[in-house]
Amino acid sequence: MKQDIKSMLPAELREYFESAGEKPFRAEQVFKWLHGGAVTFAEMTNLSETLRGKLDSAFYISAPSLMKKQVSKTDGSIKYLWGLSGGAAIESVVMDYEHGKTVCISTQAGCRMGCAFCASALSGLDRNLTAGEMEDQVMFSQIDSGQRISNVVLMGVGEPLDNFENVIRFLSLITHESGMNISARRITLSTCGILENIDKLAEYDIKLTLSVSLHAPDDDTRTGLMPVNRATGVDRLMEACGRYFTATGRRVSYEYAMIGGINDTPRHARLLAEKLSGTGSHLNLISLNDVAERPLRASSKADSKAFTEILDLNHVNYTVRRKLGGDIDASCGQLRHKAGDRCAV
Repeated sequence: MKQDIKSMLPAELREYFESAGEKPFRAEQVFKWLHGGAVTFAEMTNLSETLRGKLDSAFYISAPSLMKKQVSKTDGSIKYLWGLSGGAAIESVVMDYEHGKTVCISTQAGCRMGCAFCASALSGLDRNLTAGEMEDQVMFSQIDSGQRISNVVLMGVGEPLDNFENVIRFLSLITHESGMNISARRITLSTCGILENIDKLAEYDIKLTLSVSLHAPDDDTRTGLMPVNRATGVDRLMEACGRYFTATGRRVSYEYAMIGGINDTPRHARLLAEKLSGTGSHLNLISLNDVAERPLRASSKADSKAFTEILDLNHVNYTVRRKLGGDIDASCGQLRHKAGDRCAV
């Protein structure tokens, strides 16, 4: 079987070329082609025809097919439906912020976390994405949109820490100076809280932003929304985040979707303020986005106002996140693994 060359690190490419009797500097040339958007070895014109043939016999180059593109009429966000090898299809979104263009990418085709408010898990987990398939979303979103991508958020379909090794490999690729060269400080990784992998991530000391999908400050509410909480619990999750902050010095952010009648009461606000006190963290409040198959709805303006007033009284550092791409179902929790729109690749 052919190997996935785009997911290979430079050291692995050098090892291959040395073992094949080729000059090690060829690895740098191929790496630049791969992470500059080449989709065939024939494009690599500074390699001999013989070497290109050898590579084509041993490797394949991942490249998604664009199945659908939607552009928001309200804010210009672009949602892509990408077809992947094996028939899976996932979504990613390009958004415009003051600090630059941001792409929200998927890390799995589907998701097995089962969160009650999210579209991504509706069809379960199909498979993990490779590191190259993750980078493809960044690269080909940039190529198609004609807009320089400066920020990446791993917040699309899937749980990044459930695909840990491939995500770590992706981070090494996307930040490499000979590749897309996106600073780790401009990357955000969102997780529902797989504790052992939060600790493992801290060991790598990658200067990214860890964003934790909290959504409730107590076990009863959070377990009802997020089944993963049965294995973790809020207190143990907060302890893991505290260890991450101590080990890396990087502030943890928490995501909190405001869900009407579920997690938006004054009691929840007071408990949330208590949990976040002294952590040095930042809270992102999100108005729940509608998912047709889910019965949950966003908090009312009155309940949201009462909630934030309690946060203010307790000096919680928070931001109310603006909604982007709502008219094309491209907001938080709305991205999908399109199991019904399978790609023929």
